[in-house]
Formats: sequence, structure tokens, C-alpha cells
Amino acid sequence: REAATSSRPCTPPQTSWFEFLLEEALLEQHLQKPSPDPPPVQLIVQFLEQASKPSVNEQNQVQPPPDNKRNRILKLLALKVAAHLRWDLDVLEKSLSVPVLNMLLNELLCISKVPPGTKHVDVDLSSLPPTTAMAIILYNRWAIRTIVQSSFPVKQAKPGPPQLNVMSQMQQEKELTENILKVLKEQAADSILVLEGALKLNKDLYVHTIRTLDLLAMEPGMVNGETESSTAGLKITAEEIQCQVCYDLGAIYFQQGSTNAAVHQNAKEKFFKTKELVAKNGSSSLHFTIDEERLAGYCQACGILTSSSDDASQQATPYSQIHSCMKSGNYQDLVKIFLEDNVTLSLPVQFRQSVLRELFRRAQQGTDALDEVCFKVCVCNTVCDVLQGQTIDIRFCQLFLKPNKEKIDFLLEVCSRSINLETASEELKRKMAAFLKNLCLGLEDLQLVFMVSSHELFIKLLKDDERKLLIDQMRKRSSRINLCTKPVTSFYDIPASASVNIGQLEHQLILSVDPRRIRQILIELHGMTSERQFWTVSNKWEVPNVYGNVILGIKDSLTRDLVYILMAKGLHCCAIKDFVHAKQLFAACLELVTEFSPKLRQVMLNEMLLLDIYTHEAGPGASGERPPSDLISRVRGYLEMRVPDIPLRQVIAEECVAFLLNWCENEYLTMQVPLPLVQTNPYVKV
Repeated sequence: REAATSSRPCTPPQTSWFEFLLEEALLEQHLQKPSPDPPPVQLIVQFLEQASKPSVNEQNQVQPPPDNKRNRILKLLALKVAAHLRWDLDVLEKSLSVPVLNMLLNELLCISKVPPGTKHVDVDLSSLPPTTAMAIILYNRWAIRTIVQSSFPVKQAKPGPPQLNVMSQMQQEKELTENILKVLKEQAADSILVLEGALKLNKDLYVHTIRTLDLLAMEPGMVNGETESSTAGLKITAEEIQCQVCYDLGAIYFQQGSTNAAVHQNAKEKFFKTKELVAKNGSSSLHFTIDEERLAGYCQACGILTSSSDDASQQATPYSQIHSCMKSGNYQDLVKIFLEDNVTLSLPVQFRQSVLRELFRRAQQGTDALDEVCFKVCVCNTVCDVLQGQTIDIRFCQLFLKPNKEKIDFLLEVCSRSINLETASEELKRKMAAFLKNLCLGLEDLQLVFMVSSHELFIKLLKDDERKLLIDQMRKRSSRINLCTKPVTSFYDIPASASVNIGQLEHQLILSVDPRRIRQILIELHGMTSERQFWTVSNKWEVPNVYGNVILGIKDSLTRDLVYILMAKGLHCCAIKDFVHAKQLFAACLELVTEFSPKLRQVMLNEMLLLDIYTHEAGPGASGERPPSDLISRVRGYLEMRVPDIPLRQVIAEECVAFLLNWCENEYLTMQVPLPLVQTNPYVKV
């Protein structure tokens, strides 16, 4: 491969931050572009980063950033970009770190004439200019939103190759964020009082625009008080202010309710007020957007947590009824609610599962008569899963290890009540028929099989010849492997079923590119025979020898087959440029090997890097769009990788170098590197 030439469309060079310092009108022109590069939020980071750089004096001592004209202009530019984004906290919080947003909003307070060190709770908002009052409200909204957001669990990002300077910066930012959060939490009570006071204003306010910020930057004598008038800036109506403040106050009250239940009533009032305002004015405005699904969830939770025995409207909801049943131990009514919901399907699957987990927990603690309730709720959930096309839960299989007449009776009752044959679609009928058919195939006792096959629902769903064929199969079989009695490896959550012969399953295995289906087929095949190596079924499944030696060393035969086939199919999809299925297969394989093999995990990360390179070159890269910085960073990380004993394919290193050449990363490719790194990877230096 060669570096990009005139045959590749040239990407316009990215505008540098200092160009906006040199040309006053450039910023507004840049922000008006359809897809400005760099984007607005990145400009805010760059401007504030440059404005906050410490200086070094003649004695080589580090000094705070100087308050000079350059830094004041940079801060003003950052404020202008935020004004262009209409001070939308949803947008700003999504893209800016806590330290950067804290710096930005403090600059807004400063330019809005709020004296440094002033306690906002001591200020009378009604006596302030509209833009100043709005700046204080905006800062305190952000403060409590940040406190609420910090209470949510966050999935830790998987670290890439260690880079000391990057790790040091991340550690500094983490410490700075923690310090800011500590201060915000100490001032939380004051922020709440400020926002409660804002609800009493009941008047329109204004937030700074690019124009008003320009006026403020002029000499005081040239402003003529315009920025303090009632018409300067972007108008935010009183109802918009109430809507966003009520929502944010509701969130902080709800969070505090975990330690003080009485506060939930405050949260309820604020959320229901927000709901009224959203119904009246809509959930979106120029300045903010309310997540209606999240708001509905908050209202539902508050309604349950604060409901009383005489609150008829709340008792009417399934959530509050379930909460009441669990609290009082009225489990029979609980089963009725789940049965009714199998028709309406109003309860989310995750909620149904959480109730079942709680029932199992109580049963394990010795609560009497809960085993039967657990079974009945589990059956309701399973039938609901079947109709929604979900995988059958392992708990259902465990509870059906020893079926009896009562269990079959209840299961058939749930099936009958969960589907209306007159109005149900053909797809729903097929799903229910397949479930009942597989149920018969899983039963040892022919009397129980007859109970199912003679049931009215079974007769209506299956044709005569299908029923006769199934019953003949049941009668003729002399022996059958009951896979439900075989211990299922904890890693796999799909029970095996011997409903089709090995040849048919192998044919499906060759054709399928769905990781879940591949896994299910392999579990069924291994349940039928332990003598076959199913990774040899197709001679087109090819895995490089450097990987094959590691994969075939896996002791568990099922895991070995699954890893080999997922990788082989993923590589084949890559070769034919079916990148969507390749990504699904590689992702499933990565999740699988992460559990037991760091070596294979790194192999899959390397292959996914190559896949991402191919995907970009075939998609955005073909039209000249530069790759994202994250992808370039991963390519560099691969070339610098020095993890011992990791199988490497030469083509990945070659593609990485070609990728960097194509995108003119010449400075990196020709940099001086330590000799051991060159010896480890000859593609680091070309």
C-alpha cells in the first residue's frame, strides 16, 4: 500500500483554536456550518484548556494562568460557543467533563456580574438583571444534576495499552472531579434553596447569546445598560424555567429519599408538576428537553413509594398493586396480576424478572409456601417470554425437572389465558405451538404428554397430521436423552433440546451467522453425542494456525467448538465484506473468551481492530472522511503492544501501518522509538 495521493479526496484541514483568536468573525462562521470540525463542544474544551494553562516565571516557578487579554478572549470564545448551544445542559453534560463544565459556568457567573465568593442562597433573584438571575439558576441546576448523576453506577471502561502520560492526566482529572463533587455536595442544600426560590419568580428570564456576550466584552460606557434590560438575550419563559427546575429538583429529592423517605413526597410533587407542564407545553424547547420516559418512570416510582391505603388512583396501577402484594405477602393476588399482564404485556420484562428474583430470595430464607408461588410466577414469565420471542429462562427448566399433573395443568391454563386465538397473529400462534410441541418432546411420562396433546389449545394450534406425527414419535421412542437432567454449564443459559436429528442441526450450524443460534445448536448437538468434534463439520471453516493451536487447546469440547466456529465465521464474513455479521460474531467470541483466556481475549481485540479498519475504509474512509481519533489511537496502541505470548497475524500489523500511511500519520511512523520495541514489532518504524 502507498500513502494517500490525489486519487483520494482531500479532507479539509481542521481549524485550529488560535485561528479564532486572530479573526473575530471566524467563530460564528464556523458554528453555522452543517458539521463544523472541530465540533462546538471540542472548541469549548480547547479554549478553556488554553486559557487555564499555568505560566512559568523567570525563576522557573509555576504561576497561575495570567489574567491577560489573550486568556480573557479565550474564555469569552468558550462562552460564545455555549451560547450557540443555547446553554442546553443535556448537550453540555454529555460531552464535557465535570471540571470543564464547572470552569465554563463559573466564567458565565463572572461575566454575568455575580461577585466571586457570593453565596447564591443570600441573593434575591427577583432584584437581579434577567441574565444574571438565569446564570445563577443554570449553575445551581447543573450542581444538583451532577450530584444526582454521580450517584448512578458507571461501567468502568476497559483500559487500553498503558501510556504513562495519559494515565497521569486521567488520574488528575479524576481527583479534580472528586474535589468538585465534594464541594457541590456540601453546597447541595443551598442549591436546592436557590432553585426553590427560582420557582417563586414566576417571570420570564433571559440567557446570554453571542450578541450580549460581545456587548459585555466592550468598554462599560459602550454597553448603555442593554445587557441588563428585559429584552437582551435568549428569552426563557417562566413556564420553561419552572419545568426544568421542577424536574431537576425532583431528581435530587428522589435521590435523597433513599436515606429520608419523607423527601419522596417532595419529589412526587415536583415530578407531577413537571408532567403537567410537559402536557401543556411539550417536552422540548429551544433551551432544554425533558426525557418523557424517564419522567414517567420517576412519577411511577414516586406514586408507589408515597401511596397510601386510600390512594385509589395509585392502587389501580400494576406496579403499585405488585408492591402492595409483596409488602403484605398476598401472593395469590400477585399471581393473578402476572396472569392478567400476560395479555396486556404492560410490565417490562426486567421488572417481571426482578420480582421473581425477590420471590426466590424470600423462598431461600425459609418463607413458607413460596415454592409454589415462585413456580407460578416463573411460568407466567416464561409464557410471556415465548410470546415475545425471548429465550426460555434456565429457572423454568430447573423447576420442570420433575413435572407433575398440577404443574402441567397450571402451565396449560397460563398458555390458554395468554393468547386469544381469534385475534392473535399467525406469528404468535406459531410461537405458542412450537412451545407446546417442545414441551411434549421434553416430557418422559406419556400420560403428561397426553394431557398436553389432548388440550383444546394444543388441538387448535397444531394440525391433525402434526399432532399424530408427534404422538407417534412419543410412543415409538424406546429411550430418550433428557437433557434437562444433565447439569448445564453455568456459562450457558440455553437448555438443550433433542427435537431434531444431528444432520439437520449440523446443516443449520453451517448456514447460521447468528451467535445466539450457533450457541444453541452446539448445546443441542453436544447433548446428543459427546464423540463428535463439531468444529470439523465444514471444511470452509478456516482459522489461522497461529490461533488454531490455542483454540484447540481448550479442554471443554463445547467451548472449543463454539470459539473456533465463531472466529471462523467472523473471519469469513470479513473476507466477503459482511462487516455487520462479522462484528456480531467477534463480539460474541470476545465475551466468551474473556471469561477464561486473557490470551484469546487479546486475540479477539486485535481482530476487532482489523475489522474496524476495514469497516472505516469501506465506508466513511472511501469518501475521504478522517477516521475517529479513537481508532487511530487503537492502531497506534497495537503497533506499540509488547504483551508476551500473544499470537499475532502479520496482516494486522501491515494493515495498521497502511492505515496510518493512508491517513498521513507520517510523523508517528517515523518517530524515534526504543530498540526493544523495534525488535518486537518491525512495523513500528518504516
